[in-house]
Amino acid sequence: MSKKYNISVEATLEVIGGKWKCVILCHLTHGKMRTSDLKRHMPNITQKMLTQQLRELELDGIVNRISYNQVPPKVEYELSDYGQSLRSILDSLCDWGEQHIIREYGDKFAVLEDNVLNHKKLEVQATGAEQL
Repeated sequence: MSKKYNISVEATLEVIGGKWKCVILCHLTHGKMRTSDLKRHMPNITQKMLTQQLRELELDGIVNRISYNQVPPKVEYELSDYGQSLRSILDSLCDWGEQHIIREYGDKFAVLEDNVLNHKKLEVQATGAEQL
């Protein structure tokens, strides 16, 4: 074993670091998705980069690739059990990012894209507000 880390966060970043992996994982916390679904939710990622990131996450055991034997071929991705263990980290990153947006821009809705991840957050906030 020749691999050495200075601190353990290096091992985490080796697996989920980079511009796109956490974004992919956040989308997969909502359930199985096809590559085309992920691409639609992430319009700024290239198909090549999406495929590469999914392969790396699969090799690291973070996502499962489910291939259906049918015509036309169908492939879906989901978080593995091991990948599910990242949920709290992903939630914390999203929460911190939201607070950062508010700090820097004031109105988070002015800079957040209109997508399923942000709608879920809004639904939770609305439900929480109703309970108060």
